[in-house]
Amino acid sequence: MPYLIKNPDATNPEIHKLKPGVNTIGRELDNSIIVADKSLSRHHAEILITEERAIVTDLGSLNNTFVNEYKIDQCELNDGDWIRYGAVVFLFVQALKSSQPKPEPLGGEGSNLSIIGRLAPEKTRVALHDLLDQQNSQQQGTVLMLRQQNAEQRALDKLKILLKVSQQLSSPKKPQKLLEKILDLLLQIMNVDRAIILMLNQQTGELEQKAVKFRDGIATDGQIYSTTITNFVYEKGEAILTSDACVDNRFDDANSILAQAIRASMCVPLKPREQVIGVLYADNLSMVNVYRQEDLEFLTALANQAAIAIENAALYKQIETEAVMRAKFESFFPEAVSKKLKEEGPLKIVDTEVTALFADISHFTQMCSQMEPRQVIEMLNEYFQVMVEDIIFKYEGTLEKYIGDGLLAIWGAPYRQPDDAKRAVQAAIDMQRAVKRLNQDWVKRRNLQIQIHIGLNTGKVAAGNIGSPKLIQYGTIGDTTNLASRICDVAKGGEILISQTTLKQLGDRTIPVVKIPPVRVKGKQQLFQFYRVLY
Repeated sequence: MPYLIKNPDATNPEIHKLKPGVNTIGRELDNSIIVADKSLSRHHAEILITEERAIVTDLGSLNNTFVNEYKIDQCELNDGDWIRYGAVVFLFVQALKSSQPKPEPLGGEGSNLSIIGRLAPEKTRVALHDLLDQQNSQQQGTVLMLRQQNAEQRALDKLKILLKVSQQLSSPKKPQKLLEKILDLLLQIMNVDRAIILMLNQQTGELEQKAVKFRDGIATDGQIYSTTITNFVYEKGEAILTSDACVDNRFDDANSILAQAIRASMCVPLKPREQVIGVLYADNLSMVNVYRQEDLEFLTALANQAAIAIENAALYKQIETEAVMRAKFESFFPEAVSKKLKEEGPLKIVDTEVTALFADISHFTQMCSQMEPRQVIEMLNEYFQVMVEDIIFKYEGTLEKYIGDGLLAIWGAPYRQPDDAKRAVQAAIDMQRAVKRLNQDWVKRRNLQIQIHIGLNTGKVAAGNIGSPKLIQYGTIGDTTNLASRICDVAKGGEILISQTTLKQLGDRTIPVVKIPPVRVKGKQQLFQFYRVLY
């Protein structure tokens, strides 16, 4: 059985088995061998296979057929002949050699099924200009610029064109660019003088011109569409075709039609779903009876594709806008809270155990008196970025709030882990070490050094969203956080103090601590035992 081998020197050459009878070669989908290369005609050549002979015939192709680099109209093929269709080369062989790959079995070794043909998706792609003929439309009695005259082939080509239109409109584009692309395609496919897209203004309820295209040589001054026609189509939600709008009794009072001498027009609604979002209008200024029902049906189909693309572009823009806004809003929430909100929505108030960490800059008020307000904010932003993003979030803590130069972070809400207390204490140690590194930089850049004091406490709290439905903040309420704040007040610059309950939760006691004398804190009558963390 003879074969055609495309690019036989390639690692994986394409092998086409030639069947008895006629085998056609070209770009069109109805060929026996489809070659999606622009140098080939849609029906480029054919090979007739008989029991004794193989004859190749050129089918009047634009770039000709060559056998062994001789241009031919018809030629008998011999084993080993090279055939070139346009720029694509094939090798003709009577049988495959052992070194050449055989058609692959489908389903693995031992399968009874065999692949008798293969086709990559790109082989079926047809360029839009291959389906159109800029000179032939009026000869067909229609403004559709199709090459084919056969009704069945025209129907197939219209489907191909709509597919190409859908593909070209499918990628996200800015709204104005998308509308211009729609009109570019319309003027490429249909022989109209002018094309306009009008979209509904949601505030005014009126149609507004958003994009317009003219055929070369058409005047562009003045109003270029009939508001009577466009409003009629928008209100009815139906496409209309006028052979001569000047005498159409539906538009008896339409002065704009008379003033513009519109002779023939088509107008179709842009209706992606139930609601009309605009209209697509095309007209002719000089010739009557140029549009046919076939034209209106095709323009309606094209408008359906355009309407879907416009709606998708609007949704894409909305998604982008909402994503930006969501990112901005989420920046107001700790990472753990944002995650919990995505999982559960509004967070319910729960009773839980947390380890709370308070940290303050020592002598902050005195330090600020010697700085400009802008310098204070810049310094705090740099400080908080290191403390929160680099350390607290690293240890999976939740930032509850900033309090001037201080901060409150918790471990245990909205997520609990068995080593929350240890994570909190380790975060405090890293915060103190980070301050030393900041000071090394700030003493050079800002002539500034700081110290911070930190207090931690573990205990029960009520945790959840606090505030109104429109303005909420995730927080904790309970004496646990109050005591953590008081412990922070007791700590000196550079110190970390923890409560007895936090020490108990540390478990293996790998973090060294030193007991300090019992102290009485503000607002409490009893003495408390605290511990200084060594680092």
